[in-house]
Amino acid sequence: MALTRNSTCRMTIIIDRQRVFARHGVLPQEQAVGAYFYVSLEVEVDDCAAMQSDELDDTVSYARLTALVNLEMEKPSKLLENVAWRISNAILSESKTIIRVKTRVLKENPPMGAECKGAGIELTLQR
Repeated sequence: MALTRNSTCRMTIIIDRQRVFARHGVLPQEQAVGAYFYVSLEVEVDDCAAMQSDELDDTVSYARLTALVNLEMEKPSKLLENVAWRISNAILSESKTIIRVKTRVLKENPPMGAECKGAGIELTLQR
């Protein structure tokens, strides 16, 4: 079966472990000093135009997604839940073709009394 311009397709755009310096945390020192965070995205798009056209205007730009992450990470928050929610909402607002966003935010070396590479949350928002 050949796809037509009116076919429905679902694809997932993936951004894996975008490293961002930010000032999130409950403790005042966390917001003052800052830390590195890793943000990963899975953005499910209900559109196959770009597969056929090979044009950037027909898809959701990876560069735009990473810019939205950077923009939201600049705003200090106490909770990573709030950060992930803001990132996910910004991405869903970007295009009507986006139907689901999975956002993972991990704090590198969190001050919690346990040795680990990171701790954080994963949030999925869907239209």
